[in-house]
Amino acid sequence: MCALCGEALGFESIRLEDAPLCRICRVSPPPFAQAVAYGHYTGTLREMVGLFKFERVAVLSHLLGEKLAEEVRQMPGLSSRAVVVPVPLFRRKQNERGYNQSLLLARQICRVLNRRYDYRLAVAEVMVRVKPTESQYLLTPRQRRLNLRAAFAVQGKAAIAGQHVLLIDDIYTTGATARECSRVLLRGGAASVRVATVARAQRDVPVLWTGKFAVPEGLRETNQNQV
Repeated sequence: MCALCGEALGFESIRLEDAPLCRICRVSPPPFAQAVAYGHYTGTLREMVGLFKFERVAVLSHLLGEKLAEEVRQMPGLSSRAVVVPVPLFRRKQNERGYNQSLLLARQICRVLNRRYDYRLAVAEVMVRVKPTESQYLLTPRQRRLNLRAAFAVQGKAAIAGQHVLLIDDIYTTGATARECSRVLLRGGAASVRVATVARAQRDVPVLWTGKFAVPEGLRETNQNQV
């Protein structure tokens, strides 16, 4: 996996050594120091994120936030006194949804790490979304970047001035949101930004074939009988 953004690497990883990076991070390094996620955006996790994000099942923030907290705890270099900043929603969208899912996750992460371990994390709602944006779901990577341009701002810069920031969101897809928010936070005075999301969308990548196939048990028995 890419050491910066967590993108799955295929054959390209064979020729990379100490800190393997994906093509995008090699060509255009992200402004954040590292991005981690609890799991792959597929299957049950995808269903849970959908319920949490779109169906107002806010109670899922406890489980998802707890799982993500344990992933955050393993991030190298993360300050135990980092400022935790949730990705904001535009006010109208937040009113429609009833809550900001990233804020609920941020609060749960702080509760888990502060109570179980020697952390002194604090949530700071210093970012605002200053213009409505289209849903990123059906946009191309370029359209996503344009969609988010000038969409965020920092209010109350004193809370992040010289501080290490942990940015929280629900899903990392192309990284457009993480990159734009990180740029805004760094311009606002943050010393560094790390990103944590519940889920990470991954592309299909080729892998080395081991020369063996996983044969289902029933088929294996049939083949043995035929022999």
